[in-house]
Amino acid sequence: MGSPCELLVDSKSDIEAAALADTVSTEAWRIEDKFSRYLPDNVVSRINNSGGEVVTVDDETANLLDFAATLFEMSNGRFDITSGVLREVWTFDGSDRVPSKSQVEQTLKRVGWDKASWCRPDLQLAPGMQIDLGGIAKEYAVDRAAMLAAAGSGDACLVNFGGDLVATNAPKGSEGWQVGIDALGQDRNIAQKLIRLKNGGLATSGDARRYLLKDGVRYGHILDPTTGWPVIDAPRSITVAADTCTQAGMLATLAMLAGPEAESFLEDQDCKSWCLR
Repeated sequence: MGSPCELLVDSKSDIEAAALADTVSTEAWRIEDKFSRYLPDNVVSRINNSGGEVVTVDDETANLLDFAATLFEMSNGRFDITSGVLREVWTFDGSDRVPSKSQVEQTLKRVGWDKASWCRPDLQLAPGMQIDLGGIAKEYAVDRAAMLAAAGSGDACLVNFGGDLVATNAPKGSEGWQVGIDALGQDRNIAQKLIRLKNGGLATSGDARRYLLKDGVRYGHILDPTTGWPVIDAPRSITVAADTCTQAGMLATLAMLAGPEAESFLEDQDCKSWCLR
């Protein structure tokens, strides 16, 4: 998942907690192995190395591609799983290495879900194009893990994969799990806000840890695939609470892609959210 992952269980049984942790970690590794763009011989690798040939995918992969296609339409092309190739020119490591306009323009020629042919279960990309499911797979993994944890125990659980969360219930005698939203400063041990999460999902999108800084201009890692450049005037951090982590992540990402209209977008969705600028 590219981040620390944890399971918190409100249980008196170490044996039961360990069994749940094993269930959750097994599911997390299964999804990582299947959908990571960094691993060979999985479905994403087959698609990205297809050389223009049609790739037939399984139902689980098809469901994620359908979801990605829906987000592409909802965002007017700003959520695009083919935009991962832009990482070839953008590396958000806190340095001042901003790519040139020509580098971005050349890479952008290989971006565009509308250039792909998707007719479930068959996907065809033009040679040189790739997909990256990182924008939806982690939230999906959290929901899957939480579902399995809830099925395996009646105890309250909190699944946390890199700050994307699902609570199955509140710990006994409490109003919910205490979750902190990172402050925007350098001290990562300080929470900007504390939230009580009883059940449902919570997801955050932002540039607090991945950015470039050149000539006093900060370039956040949320890229607009229609331009190839970071989204302009977006909040530094957006956290959304929803019924599932997948839904929360979708709303947080779409809001971030809306840039200066992020708060208005979230108001229209009538969801609980917290924006930091």
